[in-house]
Amino acid sequence: MNVYDFDGTIYYPDCTVSFALWCAKRHPKLWFKYAPKAFSSLFLYKVGKMKRYKFERNIFSFLGMIDDFEEQIEKFWDVHEKRISSWYLSQKKSDDLIISASPECIIAPIAKRLGVNYVASEYDREFGVFTNNLMYAKEKARYIFEHGFPIIDNFYSDSISDLPIALCAEKAYLITNKAQKVNKWPNLDKKMLNRAYRKTDTGTNIHLEE
Repeated sequence: MNVYDFDGTIYYPDCTVSFALWCAKRHPKLWFKYAPKAFSSLFLYKVGKMKRYKFERNIFSFLGMIDDFEEQIEKFWDVHEKRISSWYLSQKKSDDLIISASPECIIAPIAKRLGVNYVASEYDREFGVFTNNLMYAKEKARYIFEHGFPIIDNFYSDSISDLPIALCAEKAYLITNKAQKVNKWPNLDKKMLNRAYRKTDTGTNIHLEE
């Protein structure tokens, strides 16, 4: 079984951000109801004043403001499906698993189109709350353990913060260049291991190109 992160790995840039912008163009009210909260949350998160789970909850909140969500998500993927990386499509298998911190309601439609398995963050659009843990970093590894630790042949991610699940795989690969280049997972020295641990523990993405 091959396991893939989604955003920045087989899709670029980030599907939640892409879909938020898509909806804002079609529902201008979001610029007034959602944008101020989103930008302030981003600032607070970047300066370390907001926890990732709260930041994600605030970012996802626009999903509850879209009355025609089902229609918009299908139209969104009609246009954005072409952003799925060609290297992935050339090696896609039916038993692939996409595991993502993005909302399940955004990931599910594209995973079904691709004909692969998926697990993502469950977000209740009506109440604006998560109904399971964010599928981020060590939560991904925890999910694998809780489901019987199936053999992972290859794991792909754009972020060193996914080290916990990378260590569960026979081979791991780091994706760079806007989800276009597949690299061998870097050999981590003590300094990098400590950095990856800190980023994983605080829930902050860390990219090789930083």
